[in-house]
Amino acid sequence: MSKGMFFGGRGRAAALLPIIFVLCLTSNSNIFPFAEAIWLTIPGSGTKCVSEEIQSNVVVLAEYYVIDENNPDHIPIISARVTSPYGNNLHHNENATHGQFAFTTSESGNYLACFWKDGSHQQEAELTLGLDWKIGIAAKDWESVAKKEKIEGVELVLRRLQGTVEAIHGNLIYLKDREAEMREVSERTNARVAWFSIMSLGVCIMVSVVQLWYLKRYFLKKKLI
Repeated sequence: MSKGMFFGGRGRAAALLPIIFVLCLTSNSNIFPFAEAIWLTIPGSGTKCVSEEIQSNVVVLAEYYVIDENNPDHIPIISARVTSPYGNNLHHNENATHGQFAFTTSESGNYLACFWKDGSHQQEAELTLGLDWKIGIAAKDWESVAKKEKIEGVELVLRRLQGTVEAIHGNLIYLKDREAEMREVSERTNARVAWFSIMSLGVCIMVSVVQLWYLKRYFLKKKLI
C-alpha cells in the first residue's frame, strides 16, 4: 500500500512538472506583459505621456519617481495626471518628486498618464522619470494571498498559474470582441462606400444624359444637325 502511494505521489509530481515549467516560462518572458517598468525623459518644457489599452474591470497599480543622479539633493518637482478613455481624472498630483496611483478600470480603452515639470523648474534641463506600471495579475499581492489562504509551495504556484491563465483568457476574449467590433465597423464602412459609389455612378449617368439632351436640343435649335 505504501509503495503504491509512493509511486502515486511521484506520478502526481511528474504531472505537475510541465505546468510548473510553463509557469516559469511565462513569468520570465515577455509573451504576456502584465507588468511594465519604463524610463521616461521629461523635456524642459512640455508634457510626456504614456498610454496603455486596458479592458474594463482590471486592477491597475503604478508608482512613479523622479531621478536626478547629478543633483540628488535637489530633485525637480513634477505634476502627474491619469485620465480614462472618456477623459475622467483618475489621479492628479502636483509639486511632487514621487507618487503612486491605483484604480480598477470601469471602461475599456486607452488610459493616459501624463507628466510635466512644475514651476521654476520648467526651463531647466530634461529629467528622468521611472514608472512602474502593473496591470491585472501582476498587480496582485501573492504573498498576502498565501498568508490569508495559508497556501504555499506547489499549491501557490498552481494558484498563480490559474490566475495567469484566467488573465490570458480574459485578454483573448477582449481581443476577440474588439476584432468583432472592428469587423462590424469595416463591413458598415464598406457598405456605405458601395452605396456611395453606386449613387455617384447614377449621378454621373444622369448628368451625361442631361448634357446629351441639352446639346442635341441646342444643335437642333441652331439647325446644325
